[in-house]
Amino acid sequence: MTAHDNSSLPIGVFDSGVGGLTVLKAIRKALPNENLIYLGDTARLPYGTKSPASIARYATQATAKLLEHDIKMLVVACNTASAVALELLQEQMAPIPVIGVVEPGAMAAINARPGGSHLVLATEATVRLGAYSKAITARDPDAHVREQPCELLVALAEEGWTSGNIADSIVRRYLDDAANDAFIADSIILGCTHFPLLRDTIAAAVGNSVEVVDSAGTTAVVVRDILRARGELAESTEPGTLRLLATDGITRFARVGGQFLGEPLTAEDVHLVDL
Repeated sequence: MTAHDNSSLPIGVFDSGVGGLTVLKAIRKALPNENLIYLGDTARLPYGTKSPASIARYATQATAKLLEHDIKMLVVACNTASAVALELLQEQMAPIPVIGVVEPGAMAAINARPGGSHLVLATEATVRLGAYSKAITARDPDAHVREQPCELLVALAEEGWTSGNIADSIVRRYLDDAANDAFIADSIILGCTHFPLLRDTIAAAVGNSVEVVDSAGTTAVVVRDILRARGELAESTEPGTLRLLATDGITRFARVGGQFLGEPLTAEDVHLVDL
């Protein structure tokens, strides 16, 4: 199949749950004519509590399910899976391109603040893996990186409590914890796909002098650039299609996922699949 023929094929996106829908939303905004298929492995979330071997196996199984839909690109919209299984998936999927969310976020932070101090707000699992620290310092040895686990921000995003006194207080507490020895951030990386929902609250807490880097938005730019370079951008002028898959709890997926996608969803919009 030629690149021209590939242009109408869908982009596959997967995450352990609904958080990756922020990445999907960013891709839709950047590339509104692309067909998209999203898989949330909700039966086995969170990936962060699992062993690297299990995460790699789950990621491989999710990828195999998306391959059934003849995807032209895979986006690993999960920080934990990106940190653990990206290279494995790239080997398995070649020549189909595979990108994660860690590298685009790291590069955006470096470009915005070269040699700077970067604060990564993420889940405990992502912090434990140190993926952002490795990605940033490998490309910018002069950079300083601190990774701050922010588990409560995940719950705030899923509850829809993304602004107001509660969100403000929790965000500021995490930022205070990260600055406990006079660490001053030049950039803040939203290192969890839930956190773009709290971007405005985080930005207000740190002020205009600190660059807030959204890995969802930067990943969408990388998707566009890779497809353009391969000659595989959608040629249709019509809005692209969207298919949503989940491995469990489609009613909750629709309720919470609608907040992340920015549009109402019902259980009928989500297809239950088995990996």
